[in-house]
Amino acid sequence: MDFSQPQRQAPIGILVMFFDTIRESVGLLWPWLAIYLFRDGSNSWLLAAGIVFVMAILSVTAYLKYLNFTFYLDNEKEEFIINSGVFNKTVTAIRLDRIQQVNITQSLLQRIISVYAMDVDTAGSSKKEGKIKAVSHHLALALKERLLDTSIKEVGVEKSLSESTADIEVKPFINIGLLSLFKVGITSNYIKSFWLLVVFFGTIYDNLRHFGSGAAYAKDKMSYIEDRIAIQSAGVITLAVIAVILTINVIRVLVKYFNYNLTKQTGSLLLSFGLINTKSTIIKSEKVQIITVTQNYFQKKLNISELAITQASTGELHERNGTIDIPGCNESERDAILKLLLRVMPKKGLMMKPNWRKLAFSLFLIIVLPLSVFYLSGVFKVPPVADYLGLLPAYAVFASLMLYFGFRNYRLYINDRFIIKQSGAWDISNQIIEPGKIQALTTSQLFWHKNLNIGSLTIHTAGGNVSFRLGNFDQVKQYVNVWLYELETSDSNWM
Repeated sequence: MDFSQPQRQAPIGILVMFFDTIRESVGLLWPWLAIYLFRDGSNSWLLAAGIVFVMAILSVTAYLKYLNFTFYLDNEKEEFIINSGVFNKTVTAIRLDRIQQVNITQSLLQRIISVYAMDVDTAGSSKKEGKIKAVSHHLALALKERLLDTSIKEVGVEKSLSESTADIEVKPFINIGLLSLFKVGITSNYIKSFWLLVVFFGTIYDNLRHFGSGAAYAKDKMSYIEDRIAIQSAGVITLAVIAVILTINVIRVLVKYFNYNLTKQTGSLLLSFGLINTKSTIIKSEKVQIITVTQNYFQKKLNISELAITQASTGELHERNGTIDIPGCNESERDAILKLLLRVMPKKGLMMKPNWRKLAFSLFLIIVLPLSVFYLSGVFKVPPVADYLGLLPAYAVFASLMLYFGFRNYRLYINDRFIIKQSGAWDISNQIIEPGKIQALTTSQLFWHKNLNIGSLTIHTAGGNVSFRLGNFDQVKQYVNVWLYELETSDSNWM
């Protein structure tokens, strides 16, 4: 397919642009509509005429957006050019060597009318620089292949770029089924669920306390059976809340990751998933920055783990917009993905531990300090703090256990090929970095830590930062010097 000539989107894409225009205009139009509806003496015929007029304007705008939107490849400059705009014409030029990722997505409306959207991400940009909202599947695959310069050789015969990737697409080598997604749904997001339960139990505690104080005058009239019924009701409600939380989480995972397929493509991974909004994206091994493998106790027993793969970030480094999740992998599937992306299985080497002062500082900051403020507020009868002093011991025990296990799991492993940071109290994560992907290194040491020979390290990559706090500073500096030397002498080209 020749992309050197300007091309338009699929004609049916006018419908997509029409609804997008409505969505963009709702924020401007709804205050006027609300004022009109609630004012006295409004006429329905005038409202209908106004709606028809607005719809006509939006239809013309959508058609002009379609007419003025073109895209093509400038082979001489090696740029992808997008022309857009109705009144203010915009020309977006994206250098092909800066393109990090091309995603093919499909919303419910796009699925109904059989078109696809394409998002083009580049390194160093805070947003998606190129977005095409309505193209055919054949064109989307061919353009994606050209933008990522992906030559398909899966069957031993090279295909020209004019042929669709779909013509030679091989079967997925990994398919994450409904059972695996169900396991992920019932074993993940426990932290969020915990805080929901904290709020729930806090509400129950508050209601019981008020009930007890308000009924003190009638204590002689309350029977043992009534107390028992109240306790049983609280238990049933608690189980119901837990069931609702798990159900919502399972539904969320199933809808988001439905029919998750991974297909090999010349050292890359083609991922496709989604029930309502489908997404198709390619992960190129040389552009992977950080791979995070996460697993908790229940997931270990069920033989599943979750992977998060971060390529060069397209926004703020701490955001997860550039991270692709692969849920519900069993051990063999996880190893196959790691071998494909990293070429070898990562192994943990030399282990670095944090100083015990990291745990002590965390205990002070998260337990001692807030509980002291909370307790003093309760002593001085500060409402409504004084009503919740009974919850302090439970909070102290839970927080202490989480901090202890988090400290025990906090490690940095180093070998010649990989840097692996392990962290987490319940969900234990292993962040895997190749030294050749490091962009910069930062070491820091507080002046009162100098005699203790402890300090911190931050590893900067194009996919985010990884930090290790309060380790042996001499050991940290030794490896920093090694990595800086490798960084200066490396000829890797992952950008």
